[in-house]
Amino acid sequence: MGIFSSIGTPLRVLRLCFCFFLLLGGVWGQDAQQLPPPPAPAQPGDLEIVADTQETIGSLRLLRGSVELRLNATVLTAEEVDYNEETGETEARGNVHYFNRESKEDLYAEKVSYNARTEQGTFYTVHGTVASASQGGVRILTTDNPFYLEGKVVTKAKNHYWVHDGFVTNCETASPWWTLRAPRTRIIPGESATVHRGVFRLRGAPIFYFPYFKKSLEKLPRNSGFLTPNIGNSSRFGFVLGQSYFWAINRSYDATIGGTLYTDRGIASQIGFRGRPTESSHFDAFFFGVKDRGRPQADGTRGPKQSGRSFSMRGAAWFPGGFRGVAQINYLSSLDFRQEFTQTFEEAATSQVRSIGFVSKNLSTFSMNVSLLRDENFQSITPGDKVVIRNLPNMEFNSHARQIAAGPVPVWFSLDSSFGLVSRTQPEFQTRRFVQRGDFYPRISTKFALGDFHFTPTFGARQTSYGQSRAEGGLVGQNLYRNTKEFSLDFVPPALERIYSGPKWLGEKVKHVIEPRATYRYVDGVENFGRVIRFDERDIFNSTNELDIGITNRVYTKDQSGRVREVFALEVWQRRYFDPDFGGALIPGVRNVFQSTISLSPFAFADQARNYSPIVTSMRVQPNWRYRLEWRNDYDPLRGKLVNSSVNTDMRVSDLLGLSFGHNAVRTPTALSAPSNQFSAGVRIGDFNRRGWNAAVSTIYDYRQSIFIYNTSQVTYNTDCCGFSVEWSGLAVGRNPNGNLFRISLSIANVGSFGTLRPQERLF
Repeated sequence: MGIFSSIGTPLRVLRLCFCFFLLLGGVWGQDAQQLPPPPAPAQPGDLEIVADTQETIGSLRLLRGSVELRLNATVLTAEEVDYNEETGETEARGNVHYFNRESKEDLYAEKVSYNARTEQGTFYTVHGTVASASQGGVRILTTDNPFYLEGKVVTKAKNHYWVHDGFVTNCETASPWWTLRAPRTRIIPGESATVHRGVFRLRGAPIFYFPYFKKSLEKLPRNSGFLTPNIGNSSRFGFVLGQSYFWAINRSYDATIGGTLYTDRGIASQIGFRGRPTESSHFDAFFFGVKDRGRPQADGTRGPKQSGRSFSMRGAAWFPGGFRGVAQINYLSSLDFRQEFTQTFEEAATSQVRSIGFVSKNLSTFSMNVSLLRDENFQSITPGDKVVIRNLPNMEFNSHARQIAAGPVPVWFSLDSSFGLVSRTQPEFQTRRFVQRGDFYPRISTKFALGDFHFTPTFGARQTSYGQSRAEGGLVGQNLYRNTKEFSLDFVPPALERIYSGPKWLGEKVKHVIEPRATYRYVDGVENFGRVIRFDERDIFNSTNELDIGITNRVYTKDQSGRVREVFALEVWQRRYFDPDFGGALIPGVRNVFQSTISLSPFAFADQARNYSPIVTSMRVQPNWRYRLEWRNDYDPLRGKLVNSSVNTDMRVSDLLGLSFGHNAVRTPTALSAPSNQFSAGVRIGDFNRRGWNAAVSTIYDYRQSIFIYNTSQVTYNTDCCGFSVEWSGLAVGRNPNGNLFRISLSIANVGSFGTLRPQERLF
């Protein structure tokens, strides 16, 4: 019967299989109906609870063992939690940890009473961190450390924390450099920290007491309040104590008002005012004044009083119609005051005070300007020894080169014109209050080429009128007219160039280019140069017949990426004068400054008739961004020596080490300018925000006087959360050639600095 004899017919087998599958399907279907539905995903605002055991008594849930509560961005873990579902009241005990991932609040406590709905609660025996805004940059020491706090009790109301009987720091907690302990501290993460009756401790030693201290934690803080005080000592001023108040008037204006006590000299006051009246305008102003008692002398008397005031203001605005206005106002009561109370060599050595305001508009190649100018040059510290030049007002209408004809011989037109009311006042010399001066200077130019030789001739005429003039007896009211004609020819021969395979440290390819150039210039018509009153560069225009000859060597490199840069440039030029007495304008034996001399070199050299100028050389070397050398000098064949030289070099040896050196020398006769021979050097190790030791030195040594006229040394040590800085500086300028200043500063990362060494006065 075969295999089917023991089982049955194939039909019977199929029936048995069908019944088995029906029975199995019924069981599966019954099990599927008994499985619970999958839980819905948690929605924002839902409370998630995880615990080893849970017990419910009415609305109270008792959670025990590895309890974790999650609500939005907040996570609360503890050993035991009692949670009221109706009120949201939560009491957590045993190794309580509260964390908010959005505000970066990370707190540990023994016990917490907290309402998960109102986000209010009390933490007992607390320690933890609260993130702070990094407000650093070039002026504030920064750290990534959050603020660490400890307290017996911390109360929380949404994002407000009150720390009772605790301290705050942003140092590493194992051994913090500084702490600020107070009976009550209020912290609003990302907004502010307020301390009441706080004691600032450095390595456990009390340093400052703050009845009230508030620090902004915003990225761009702007709140009214007292700034950190300035404290220091100076051989010129005595003990120094300063305090300022910052007033955030509104979103568009703020002011800084402060005072400084110099125990040996008197009281100084300073006011800063900034504003942005409109979206297209802004200004800032600063006032500084000192009521001086005079410097104490060895015999018990006091030196001369050097009281004074200074004021500066800068602003700009855009007006309808494309007009732009700019103003820069400066006032200085005396040079003696500046040299005594300045803190920098650059400011002490500056004797010019310029105020200018103008409104301008550009249209195509044309420009229109209306300006007011007051230029004050102090000749010495003697009262009244100064030159004051006013331009009230001056109107200009100019145009740079504008093509007016095309074709094989194109033509360009350019124009300079002005009309103003000017005046000049100095000891024993004073013009009228308003002297009319008009100047009209049109020019026509073209260009053409003969093979590779390019020529650019220019023809011009100039007419200038003055409402007052000079004479042998002084000033006269007679008008003066100056009419000149001018011709110049710019000649550019073909450049010579060659390409070499460069060394790897310089580039793949090196290109050497030699560029010769010559310019001939002829001016005639200035027959009354001595009668012109000097106000500005328009009044030193002279008759001349001269030729400039120059040659420039340039070296370019190209790297693998195809970038081209100039690594070396050497320019040499000289001017040949076919009219050695400059159209009769030269006065032998004195300093003469003409357009023909100052357009070649800023150093005066005309004290006698001459057929040629000094040979001017300018060299620039910059093989890469780390090294730069510039050298400019004038060699005078008439005197057979180098009369002027200026060398400056910067070397960034590494990211932490920078060096700079310079030398300036003037060896012309005293009638031309005062001789000078000065050496400057600077060394920087580290930077403002680097941890560890950082130092910088800047010095200027005068070989002729054999003294250091300026010397500043700064040393800083930065920890992970604060920095200590010391500066010693000497300034040999003015009445007190041996003035020394000692300044110190304590910087708290992300907070600010205490002391007299301001961040903007650092050398690094």
